[in-house]
Amino acid sequence: MKTKIVLTFAALGCSALAQAQNNVTIYGTVDQYIGYISSNSGAHIIGLNDGTLLRSRVGFRGVEELGNGYQAKFNLEQGLNADTGSSADAAHLFDRQAWVGINTPVGEFRLGRQNTEIQQIGGAIDYTERTTFGSIINSFGVPSRYDNDISYKTPRISGFQGSVHYALAEQAGGGLSQSAIYQLALDYTAGPYRAGYAGIVAKPAPTGNIQEKIQYHNLYADYDYGPGKIYLAYVHSNNITSNANGLTAGSILSNIASPNNLIAGTDKNANRYYNIYQVSADYRLSPQLRIGALYGVIKDTSNGDAGAQGGNVGAFYDLSKRTTLYSFASVMTNDANAGFRFSGSAGPSANLAGADVNGKRLTGFQAGVVHRF
Repeated sequence: MKTKIVLTFAALGCSALAQAQNNVTIYGTVDQYIGYISSNSGAHIIGLNDGTLLRSRVGFRGVEELGNGYQAKFNLEQGLNADTGSSADAAHLFDRQAWVGINTPVGEFRLGRQNTEIQQIGGAIDYTERTTFGSIINSFGVPSRYDNDISYKTPRISGFQGSVHYALAEQAGGGLSQSAIYQLALDYTAGPYRAGYAGIVAKPAPTGNIQEKIQYHNLYADYDYGPGKIYLAYVHSNNITSNANGLTAGSILSNIASPNNLIAGTDKNANRYYNIYQVSADYRLSPQLRIGALYGVIKDTSNGDAGAQGGNVGAFYDLSKRTTLYSFASVMTNDANAGFRFSGSAGPSANLAGADVNGKRLTGFQAGVVHRF
């Protein structure tokens, strides 16, 4: 009798454990490609690298039903360099996401390290999801995620869904607004149409001598015409600094995260704004094969001849629902005073730089495979 009771409770315990485990999902991607970049200076580089489409990662997400339309949620996600097996960011255990939240009938609230709304709309920006060499918006730089972030997302109502974020700087002696990073987004979907806005405004430290806010404003519009989509995107931003030679390169507000989200307020480049225009389209030739093309321009509104232009053509071939082969051929031409590079590195630990990039025309090729699990 005792044995039966023990076995009964053990079975109930296993059942409860299995039910709890079903609320937690382990997921991830592995994306590897052979990349080649060359400059009209004559320099080139080739290598095996990570993440043309989706940076390799492993994550854990879970949902607990609380009743009456309420849910507790979490997401922990770590980026990987699958070509070397190393962590994408040694400073974080979960560098891509680490948040907990409550979903309610009136919207979802989250606390922690979160992706930006700009990063989340990659699939609405261009046919490559704004991640390849040839995506001009990607080469300009995309603010991706920040620490200490508090967010709220509305339910989707009549096609509209809004989001707000506030990331604290956590500086000693500072108020809530000191060096904070604000986000606002509004997305609309209706049938074959999608359009919206996502933006970031970051306040510099009050001790800085340059008090211009760092801004990134992104508008987008898509049309699904059946066998493919047309994508239009526009960015207005001053989030570009200069390199040692005084040419545009890199971001003032980190695209990943700054310690305590701090912007020093000392970069004079904050007074220079850029407009980025990009158009792309794709077409599905068969259930497995999709092709596309993209063109974009970075305009320096200060007339400093520090912009760029370029684009790409590419193809995707689905081996299954989870595994895709891809290839892209890209080109980007820097203006005389610009030093934009293809985002990401074609080599294991290096990319073209300096005299091989500044004012030069770059061509690139990527071919690889992504697997989702």
